[in-house]
Amino acid sequence: MNVMEKNTETTTTGAREYLTFRLDQEEYGIDILKVQEIRGYEPPTRIAHAPAFIKGVVNLRGTIIPIVDMRLKFNCSKAEYNSFTVVIILNLRNRVVGIVVDSVSDVMELSAESIRPAPDIESVIDNDCIMGLGSVGERMLILLDIEKLMSGLDMGLASAS
Repeated sequence: MNVMEKNTETTTTGAREYLTFRLDQEEYGIDILKVQEIRGYEPPTRIAHAPAFIKGVVNLRGTIIPIVDMRLKFNCSKAEYNSFTVVIILNLRNRVVGIVVDSVSDVMELSAESIRPAPDIESVIDNDCIMGLGSVGERMLILLDIEKLMSGLDMGLASAS
């Protein structure tokens, strides 16, 4: 099977790839196409009057990007910054944003059949930002619409476009 046949097969089955990461005891997945790079955590420069979950900004090769600590955003118990703590750099509608997570697990391909709708329950995460729950064996992934989550008004990152 050549690359074109494989790409067509992936498209017709509706399978998508997700970067999986951990926050506290939960595992999340985001569309791999939104990920620009993964970096080790370095303390950002704090911005006055920013929400607590916006840790500050870093200079990434000449571009100033905001850094959002997802543990604080999702009200997780405060985790320590250690060698596993990483920043996932996202490219969202031509805006670059970094998110701090406990660790990155792997890249998983999920078919449409392995994704279930998220239950309609009250949570810290707006239900519109949860695309569904993916299951792979014993693992359960909370699939986030990271673009919607990062563009919420409470994030303070809304762009003019």
